[in-house]
Amino acid sequence: MPDADPPVSRSLRSRLVRSGDADESARSLPEAWRSLTVWSASDGKPWWRRMLGFAGPGFLVAVGYMDPGNWGTDLAGGSQFGYALLWVILASNLMAMLLQVLCARLGIVTGRDLAQACRDRYSKPTSIALWLLAEIAIIACDLAELIGAAVALNLLLGIPLIWGVVITGFDVLILLMLVNVGFRWLEAIIIALISTIGVCFAITVFMAQPDWPAVAQGALIPTMPNTAALLISLGILGATVMPHNLYLHSSIVQTRAHGSSRQDIKSAIGHNTVDTIFALACAFFVNAAILVLAASVFWRSGIEVTELQQAHELLKPALGGAAATMFAVALLCSGQSSTITGTLAGQIVMEGFLRIRVRPWLRRMITRGIAIVPALFIVSSTGGQDTVQLLVLSQVVLSMQLPFAIFPLMTLTSSKADMGEFANPLPIKIIGYGVCALISGLNLFLLWSTIGPVWVCAIVAVMVAFIAWVRFGYRAPAAAAA
Repeated sequence: MPDADPPVSRSLRSRLVRSGDADESARSLPEAWRSLTVWSASDGKPWWRRMLGFAGPGFLVAVGYMDPGNWGTDLAGGSQFGYALLWVILASNLMAMLLQVLCARLGIVTGRDLAQACRDRYSKPTSIALWLLAEIAIIACDLAELIGAAVALNLLLGIPLIWGVVITGFDVLILLMLVNVGFRWLEAIIIALISTIGVCFAITVFMAQPDWPAVAQGALIPTMPNTAALLISLGILGATVMPHNLYLHSSIVQTRAHGSSRQDIKSAIGHNTVDTIFALACAFFVNAAILVLAASVFWRSGIEVTELQQAHELLKPALGGAAATMFAVALLCSGQSSTITGTLAGQIVMEGFLRIRVRPWLRRMITRGIAIVPALFIVSSTGGQDTVQLLVLSQVVLSMQLPFAIFPLMTLTSSKADMGEFANPLPIKIIGYGVCALISGLNLFLLWSTIGPVWVCAIVAVMVAFIAWVRFGYRAPAAAAA
């Protein structure tokens, strides 16, 4: 006898049926939706056997937490301030764990990704605004990934940066075709790339011989040396808690075909929580290793790193050619893996907010083309100079977009109507909204410090006017309201 619909999501599903949006075309990543069968909680299999079936989505999300944008902020933080900003990486990673776990819960309980849930909950103007902001975040993220991978190809093979951007932009489409062969193949490639990055940095950090007491102090005692450190800290935050990863995670957890009973949903949430925490712990190790490496080699020698190429060249005399080569290999793996997941996120955002259904290869060409154009423009106009500063700036842009993803996430996962008994309890609401308020406050402070109070007030005024118009002036079309 098939499992009955869980009462936790009946209210949402009934709304979808009424709106005519509960058919196959509403599935998130339809070519991979529920394509992997996992053991049910009632099958009597050991916990670890069921865990292996659910493992994978956390690692696809984790690659976004160790992409070239993270490299830029970590290298800048380590070379300028030593180990002092390690606590920022730790705090950002803990925030990321909370938010990504909530994304997994949203996808599992409601059967909707974050973009679809926002479209169902908010008015059309609000959904369009959230979509545009999500696209800006994806472009900023893809820009960092493409530049990082292009630099790695230049370092390893001598390929010019412009051609490196083109190659990186289009070879990812070949790898994404694995989604049609089997989502497990895509996950296996991502895990292999992550493992390569981890091994490279484990060896490189060991060779650098950092000051471990200073590492522990930097990780556990919060300090903020100056305003420049705050800018880099926000870049680290933006590079760690990425808006597009929230949309991605709420979708790819739906690749598992688990049961729909309360017990099965609870089991799926538990297994995905473990998968997420373990994968992001691995991402923390990589980010911390980059900053520790920069502090041990560059800050200790009084060198401020402004380019990825510079870091590569300086590693040669400091730690030897092998360390420099491992740095470049890890950078290539980082850029390649994160472009794959970034392209998937672009597809999810476009389909979720706009209900656009086109062929998978065409969707990926569109989302990849959106990122390639600005990357080519920046590389050609700058000649590939100041890559670290470009990466830091791209991550600050990500941080600015973050509140527009995390506030809707908290609202949706705290809703009894959407989540039923799996809605956020009061302690999670307090912590989650506290994280949202902290990130928003830091962004406002950064804007106030960099562009001045006049522009900040103007931006806030535009946002308030838009909210007022949506709330009191906008009227949905009669057909949509019906």
